[in-house]
Amino acid sequence: MPRQPIGIDDLTVHSHQLWNQQWLLLTGGDFAAGRYNTMTVSWGSLGTIWNKPFAQVVVRPSRYTREFLEQFPTFTLSAFPSQHREALKLLGTKSGRDGDKIAESGLTPCASQSVAAPSFEEASLVIECRKMYWQDMDATHFIDPAIATNYPRNDYHRIYWGEILAVSGTNDYRP
Repeated sequence: MPRQPIGIDDLTVHSHQLWNQQWLLLTGGDFAAGRYNTMTVSWGSLGTIWNKPFAQVVVRPSRYTREFLEQFPTFTLSAFPSQHREALKLLGTKSGRDGDKIAESGLTPCASQSVAAPSFEEASLVIECRKMYWQDMDATHFIDPAIATNYPRNDYHRIYWGEILAVSGTNDYRP
C-alpha cells in the first residue's frame, strides 16, 4: 500500500516497538545533489519540545552518517515492513565509507516531500525533520552507572533533535 500524508496529530505508533524492535533508517544529506548516507537506528524518541513535534536520534562519532547530519540541515527516519529486515541489518553493520551499501541493500532512495534528505520507496513510514538542536552526550550526567557499559570506547553519542515537518505512511500508522 502506498504512503499517504499523515498529520502529526494523526500519527499512531507504538513508539518503543518502532525503535526497539522494528528499527528505522536515519538518512542525512541531499537527494538531488546525490550526497547522502543512511544507517539503521534503534535508539531515539518522538515527542514534543518547544511546542513543536520532534524526533530525537543519537549518532556515535564514528558513524559516516554523522558527517551528513553535520553538513546538512535535514534528515529522515524511515520504517519498513518486516520483509526488509535483512536490508536494515546490512545498513546497520556496513559503512557507506566502504562502498555503496544502499545499492547492496536493494532499497530504493527517493526524494522526500518537504526536505532535501532522501527517504525510501519501500518504507511504510517516513518522518521528515529539520534539525533544531544538538548536544553531545556527557557521561558525567549518567545517573545509572550501568549506562556506561554501552560505551566501552567512550564514543558517546551526539544527540540531534529534529522538528517534524512532514509524515507519510501506510494505514498502519493511522488511527
